[in-house]
Amino acid sequence: MKPINMYIDSLFPNQDPLLDEVLLSIKENGMRNISVSPGSGKLLTMLVSISGAKNVLEIGALGGYSGICLAKGFGGEGQLTSLEINESYAKLAYINLSKAGFGEQVSYMTGTAMKSLEKLAEDNKQFDFFFIDADKDNYENYLDYCIRLAESGAIIVSDNVLAGGSVADDETPPKRHTELMKKFNETVANHPQLESILVPIGDGMTISKVK
Repeated sequence: MKPINMYIDSLFPNQDPLLDEVLLSIKENGMRNISVSPGSGKLLTMLVSISGAKNVLEIGALGGYSGICLAKGFGGEGQLTSLEINESYAKLAYINLSKAGFGEQVSYMTGTAMKSLEKLAEDNKQFDFFFIDADKDNYENYLDYCIRLAESGAIIVSDNVLAGGSVADDETPPKRHTELMKKFNETVANHPQLESILVPIGDGMTISKVK
């Protein structure tokens, strides 16, 4: 996994200095360096752009790296709703999205994602693109809500589904969420409402289309 991603990122390097600043701001604020890889970020931008999505829901904001990548995909015509349990993280993400020119196009809901998703469902909100990148214990619950909130043909992208390669390689030391990701991947692959594929970029992304 690591050599492949290093090769991908060397061919398609991040050419946006602002994203480098986002990573620096995350480090300076003592946050974990768990943003999506440059290649994964580029893929998010392309998927939003290619799908024509204009109403995006992100589960897990961190410092705004993935949020900027998503917003770059819809440019000046879309809206990003981001769910983040940590209010200070959401504030940093908003600062970074604002620097990128998307301050008027992003809103944050803080607190547990499950409560935020329940509120969105109660309000009959709908989205055409979803990005799941939060606590792995709730991935299947998040997926259920995304399908519930999805417009027909919506795209759902789930990150970290390879768990460092441990889901596929018995010789790779398992991570805390290895078994969770194995179960999640099987759920996605066999879900009657989804057409999906797993892309081995970054730590693995599952791309699903809601039927």
